[in-house]
Amino acid sequence: MPVTLAGFVALVILSLGVGDLWLGPVRIWDGLWRNDELASVVIYKLRLPRMLVACLVGASLSSAGLVMQAYFRNSLASPGLLGVSSGGAAGAVVAIGAGWAMHSLLVVPAMAVVGAFVATGAVLVLARSGASTERLLLAGVALNALLGAVTSYVLSNFTLSYERNAQIIFWLMGGLEDRTWEHVLIASPAVIGAALLWPLGRPMDLLSLGAAEAQSLGVNVRGLRRRMLILATVLTALATAVAGTVGFVGLVVPHLLRLLVGPDHRRLVPLSLVGGAAFVLACDLIGHTAGNLRLGIVTSLIGGPFFLWLLRKKP
Repeated sequence: MPVTLAGFVALVILSLGVGDLWLGPVRIWDGLWRNDELASVVIYKLRLPRMLVACLVGASLSSAGLVMQAYFRNSLASPGLLGVSSGGAAGAVVAIGAGWAMHSLLVVPAMAVVGAFVATGAVLVLARSGASTERLLLAGVALNALLGAVTSYVLSNFTLSYERNAQIIFWLMGGLEDRTWEHVLIASPAVIGAALLWPLGRPMDLLSLGAAEAQSLGVNVRGLRRRMLILATVLTALATAVAGTVGFVGLVVPHLLRLLVGPDHRRLVPLSLVGGAAFVLACDLIGHTAGNLRLGIVTSLIGGPFFLWLLRKKP
């Protein structure tokens, strides 16, 4: 944990310092305390909101992936692979394409939550029907394709302005460009979700033994699974609402942490929050310094090969 926190602090300093105007630690400190006017403007107007959104997005997606993996008792499960992220993005795209987003800043995140819950409902129906994990993953592929068709329909059949088209492309690619304090506010309920997830570490450990075993040890399995799905869906939707579709965070981070510290969810829950935030910050820095690559592109370039390695490794 101390090493993870140290790495996270280093990434926070880098994210505030790297850019067209390089800021060293001293200027960052002065800017935060408003002793350096130029550094203060750069930090508070541009870099600090982006950094906070990155942390909230990373923590949300990582913890949602951890919950999905505990729910399905399989390390290949994640919000992106099961279509939850695509559902959130499709809801946001419909809101933008239909022009509803102009009425209120909260319309897009609200529609993202609706889309994510629709996708979760489809997965839940399959899970209740007793489908294997492999079938659920295949259903996730089909669901992602279906939701992708929804976004394509919006792009091809709605007469959209250049601004709306740019917004939709942003959701499809995922990114943190031009994030403001309003986006921080939209994503901030993820902190509440993380707090609600914290006490579920021990019950998730028992659930990993099997539903019957957890029930015999006093766990309300149905209620626990309901809370897990709701939290994972809301966290994914909030992340998607402010950053678009950012794939593989919920797959890579929890799996790596499980390899490093073991299966104890009481340790994995806090580590997934910090590790997810650090992972997204690192990917954003890589994209920012490597030709302004979008965040979703960088996470896919890292997560895609990692997922293929997991498929080859699993028997």
